[in-house]
Amino acid sequence: MNKERLIVGRKKELQQIQLILESPKSEFLAVYGRRRVGKTFLIREFFEYQFDFQISGLANASTSQQLFNFHASLSRQSKKTYEQTPSNWLEAFQRLIDYLESIETNNKKVIFFDEMPWFDTKKSDFVMGLEHFWNSWASNRKDILLIACGSAAAWMINELINNTGGLHNRVTQKMKIEPFCLQETEELLERKNCVFDRYQIIQLYMALGGIPYYLDAIRPDLSATQNIQNLFFEQSSLLRNEFSNLYRSLFRKHKIYETIVETLSTKTQGLQRGEIIKLSKVASGGTLTKVLSDLEESGFISSYISLDGKAKNTIYRLSDFYTSFYFKFIKDNKYRGENVWINLLDNPLHRTWQGFTFEQICLSHTSQIKKALGISGIQSSDSAWKGNYGEKAAQVDLLIDRRDQVINICEAKFSLGRFNIDKDYAEKLREKVNIFKDSTRTKKSVFLTMITTYGVEKNKYSAALVQNEVIMDDLFV
Repeated sequence: MNKERLIVGRKKELQQIQLILESPKSEFLAVYGRRRVGKTFLIREFFEYQFDFQISGLANASTSQQLFNFHASLSRQSKKTYEQTPSNWLEAFQRLIDYLESIETNNKKVIFFDEMPWFDTKKSDFVMGLEHFWNSWASNRKDILLIACGSAAAWMINELINNTGGLHNRVTQKMKIEPFCLQETEELLERKNCVFDRYQIIQLYMALGGIPYYLDAIRPDLSATQNIQNLFFEQSSLLRNEFSNLYRSLFRKHKIYETIVETLSTKTQGLQRGEIIKLSKVASGGTLTKVLSDLEESGFISSYISLDGKAKNTIYRLSDFYTSFYFKFIKDNKYRGENVWINLLDNPLHRTWQGFTFEQICLSHTSQIKKALGISGIQSSDSAWKGNYGEKAAQVDLLIDRRDQVINICEAKFSLGRFNIDKDYAEKLREKVNIFKDSTRTKKSVFLTMITTYGVEKNKYSAALVQNEVIMDDLFV
């Protein structure tokens, strides 16, 4: 059976798992990514739900409850019987070894720990037991594939991938599962028999992002607008209360993480570290550094290095579309009830939100933009820029700094038809480009690149200013 036909996208991940399965040695694979992004589905579908041993951690459970869960799972999946629950994780993993050694097969023995971070309860010896299982037994064989999966990216990174103790450099493979891009989103919706044009798909993406669990809830009998109403604003909407579980299920001290993403939600163009400290009232130091790192690894925020390369000028943006939508329209029950989203369509707040969110979509599809510009093969770096010249200030959300002595200043505009550059906007664009040139003193050629839904209306202003165009369809490639 062709797994690629069953699973939307994930071609690189499928190829990686196949190579790991064919490896001549035992492998330890760490799979992580944002909650609801489809990690468990990918692994289960690839292996057709057949594992030599599988278990899923329990949220907010005690050590004794996790051990009982392990005991019950092992009892169901093996012929060995143990009357009592193991007293600790060293004993639990020893029982797993006994069971796996009893299996006769020429293939790799696949062990799948889903939501592994949840097993590591306070003062438990789970990591010690895992270390002993891998170091003293599994790594000495050639026929073991241990898959550790978890949404708590901070734990996966710190306790497994970058572990400084007994598991140091023991993870042999890692895989971060990213949200779907627009092309994969379109494919998923087509498989659900949803008949949406790309303008509607982008509208859905603005609220849901590329999260498969959210996208799978879209109904083909409703329009994009009706689906957003149904998923967020009805009395029993699926995603209305998603936020309350999202961060607390991933971070033990979830309040500080929620504070940071809420702070970033107030400034759609992003904030530098000093601005985050000032607005969030979270003290500078190791804690903030860890929170920002954890949020980025988990896929909730993105950092954009400044053109000057200085860390203090790095811009952090809220890049999780659901979280952004929640703070803008859901938190504090700002909008609720029948047809509320439909009634917001012509609201200035809605139009402003669409404009900034389309910018974020562009930022998350930079490889597609480069392909449309024909520069995929040219070495380049993406950055953000904020600066001033004299009393005039400007900000550019996406700069493509190219090795061929060109810098693309990208401007994203979301509109229902072709975008018209009038005299006033032309002056703003011209001023932004001049401030950038004067402030950075760059010797490179600066190309103004417009990214729009249906293209730029041809007139004397666009002819004089715009060197490159990217349209909505280009983002779906």
